This record gives sequence, C-alpha cells and structure tokens, in this order.
Amino acid sequence: MDAADAFKLFELDNNVVPLSASDEKVYCYDGQLQRDQLDQRPWRTDPRYYRRVEISSIALVKMVIHARSGGDIEVMGLMLGKVVGQTMVVLDAFALPVEGTETRVNAHHESYEYMVQYLEQCQAAGREEPVIGWYHSHPGYGCWLSGIDVETQMLNQKFQEPFLAVVIDPKRTMSAGKVDLGAFRSFPDGHTVAKSQETDADGFQSVPLNKIEDFGVHADKYYPLEVGYFKSSLDQRLMERLWRKHWVTTLSQSPLIANGEFTTLKMLELAEKISIFSKDTKRGISSGQIIRESDAIAEEVSQGYASNMIKRRLFGST
Repeated sequence: MDAADAFKLFELDNNVVPLSASDEKVYCYDGQLQRDQLDQRPWRTDPRYYRRVEISSIALVKMVIHARSGGDIEVMGLMLGKVVGQTMVVLDAFALPVEGTETRVNAHHESYEYMVQYLEQCQAAGREEPVIGWYHSHPGYGCWLSGIDVETQMLNQKFQEPFLAVVIDPKRTMSAGKVDLGAFRSFPDGHTVAKSQETDADGFQSVPLNKIEDFGVHADKYYPLEVGYFKSSLDQRLMERLWRKHWVTTLSQSPLIANGEFTTLKMLELAEKISIFSKDTKRGISSGQIIRESDAIAEEVSQGYASNMIKRRLFGST
C-alpha cells in the first residue's frame, strides 16, 4: 500500500470531512470578533457551554505522529485555534520538548521558553491564532483525564479560557486502525454534576486495573466534547508532504504485527479482571465491562486479519 492509498484510508476511517469553498473561511482569524465573543465569558454561566471540537487534518496527523513517536512514554504539545459559537476549532498543533514517564508528563522551564519562541515566530509569520488547548498521550490506557490532568486543565481554564484538553492513545490507534482521541473540559471548583447530566465519559473505556481508581475518582470533574475532523484544499499539499515523510513508521504497519505485544497484554489484563470479578464484585469491575472488553479485543484482531487479507489481494504484499 503506497502513501496516497494509506492517506485516503486514514481519512475514510476517521471521517475527515472536506470543507466547501465557503466554509474555508474558518482559517481566517478575526481578532476583534474573537475578543467580542470571549468578552461575554459564556462558560461562567454554563460550564458545558462548549459542546464540540473540530480538528483540522494537519493538526490531527501532527498529534498522532508525535504521540506514536513517544512509544510507552507520555508526550505533550499545544494546539492553536479559535472558537466559533459553541465549537472549539483546532487549526494546528506543535510538540513540546518535555520530560515524560509511562504515567505522566511534566513541562519544565525549557519547554516554556520553546513555547514562547514558537508562538513569537508564528506571529511574525502572520499566524494570529492563540493557544486553544493542550494535548498529551495515554499509551495503551485510553482517553480520559487523570487526577493530575484534571488539575492541569482546571488551572489552564482558570487563567486562559477558553482552553481544551485532548488525549490520544497511540497504541489503541494502531490496534483499532483509527485514531483513538478524546477531547475534554473541566468543571469549575465546587461544581456539582446533576444526575440528569451525568455522562459516560467518551462512552466505553477499557481502563487497566492499576488506573481504574484514578479513572473513577475524577470522572465527575470534567466532561467530554464531541469530536469531528475536517480538511480544506489549502491543507492538501502540506498534508501530502507530511504524510509521505511519516506514514511508514507511524500508521501503515499491520495492526497484528505492530501491536502483538499490546494485544497480548490486554488479554492478560482481561483475564485478571475476570479473576477479580469472580472473587470480589466491589472493585469497580462489572460483567458488562468484561464482555465489552472481550468484544473489543476480538474486533481489533479481526480487523487486523481483514486488513492483511485486503493488502495481499490488492497490492500483493505479505
């Protein structure tokens, strides 16, 4: 499969919607219009004011490539964009040189210096879009906000609203064949979530045993936004260059080969959950969760086999 075919498949799997000529005005930044919208501070009266995020294909691929390059280590970056009504629009993203571990990522003095220099260069080049949020990776344990993530997001929203948090799982992206990404905003201090407003954050989440407690404790302190992806005619040339440079080492491998170890670990984790469920039903593990995780693993393996079969028939690859 060559780069062009892989890129078309990537857009199809992730439902990347092309913009019409009239819709491409989203790339035009009107500073005064943005200030007029933000001066009203609508999030103060409605903590869920922003309901949706639209991410450009360029920003999406940049974030996925960066997350994938980190392996088992968390990585972090920032996003540039603007707001349109109740929608947050991410137009670009850039990586930060931070020190990460397998469980957290921390920004240091050098990272802040890099961020300031990058933004100054963007402004010098005529890019006026401000930072609209941050992204980081959760390699292998899903898209949600940990306690540290929630604290970071609440601090950002307190001093530089509007601000968005995006989480990418690069391992599940490779395993499932489509980008595993979640977008979130935190509630202000003291906010109580009404029963009628409770949601299952980003639907079903397969969370490792060692993170279930952290996942559950902070789940009512933030909410997920609907996520969509778009591209414009202006994106195409840059996207082709970016994709041709990186697609082989990031998104084109067979899921069966690239994620064999990860799939095995998920099966071992599932077996441990079944064992715990049979002995202790108070650990936050339900039979429905076990069934859904089993189905998810089976579906990912089936997709991997199907992908290999299609590649062999169409391209003669092995």
